Amino acid sequence: MTTDTTPTMPSIFVPHGGGPWTVVDMGMGDQYAGLTRYLEALPESLPAAPRAVLCVSAHWEAPKPTVMSSPAPPMLYDYYGFPQAAYEFTWPAPGAPEVAGEVMEALRSADIAYAEDGERGFDHGTFVPRMVSDPRAQVPTFQLSLIAGLDPAKHIALGRALAPLRKRGVLILGSGMSYHNMHMFRAAFSDPRARTQIDEDSRRFDDWLAESMQLEASARERALVEWAQAPAGRDAHPREEHLLPLMVNLGAALEDDAALPYRDRLLAAHVSAVALG
Repeated sequence: MTTDTTPTMPSIFVPHGGGPWTVVDMGMGDQYAGLTRYLEALPESLPAAPRAVLCVSAHWEAPKPTVMSSPAPPMLYDYYGFPQAAYEFTWPAPGAPEVAGEVMEALRSADIAYAEDGERGFDHGTFVPRMVSDPRAQVPTFQLSLIAGLDPAKHIALGRALAPLRKRGVLILGSGMSYHNMHMFRAAFSDPRARTQIDEDSRRFDDWLAESMQLEASARERALVEWAQAPAGRDAHPREEHLLPLMVNLGAALEDDAALPYRDRLLAAHVSAVALG
């Protein structure tokens, strides 16, 4: 239930790191310290406790934007090669079928074709950052897929359709990474030159992102639509699925001011979170 005094939620894009770092010690705890602090403090940065969290994860693509509608989503361990503990833990947050219905109505009103999925579970783009921000799994949480083809303009339009949900206490949380080049990440384990290249490419792209977020609304939107022309754009994102959640966040808060509340080095890369509104 919402009232006239329900505060408008921000629209936030967060990096979710690599794999199940929240439950498996990968020997990189010092690298994740800053991200952990940011995600732990995220609830305190909100104007009120959210009615629900709608997560747009980089790890779900579908032909149409697809809404998770299960009242109790299961876990989807969508990674491989980790210790058994990474496939046994749970994060039992309730779903939000009523709010999912509101999302589908908003998409219908915007003439955006959509689908519904009542069986899919939380992927790690959702449960990894959410279990840090909400370790007791109390806030109803559900997901919305990306659209296959990864067209930035379509995802901004998707976010625009979702904007009214913010006034109903729904936190729109994009989950990806502002730098995501898996080939370079793998090479960096054994090649110092790869680590240097990640540092340089991610810094250039992250600086562009920070500058773009401070542009006026139409210029900011144009910059993100044309993100591949940014400095080191394709070096930072050979495939852009980890950047596309940000487009949804932007669309849901086109006229709002933006801030980068988290900027740090993670896995040898410069990465950022973006908060709008």
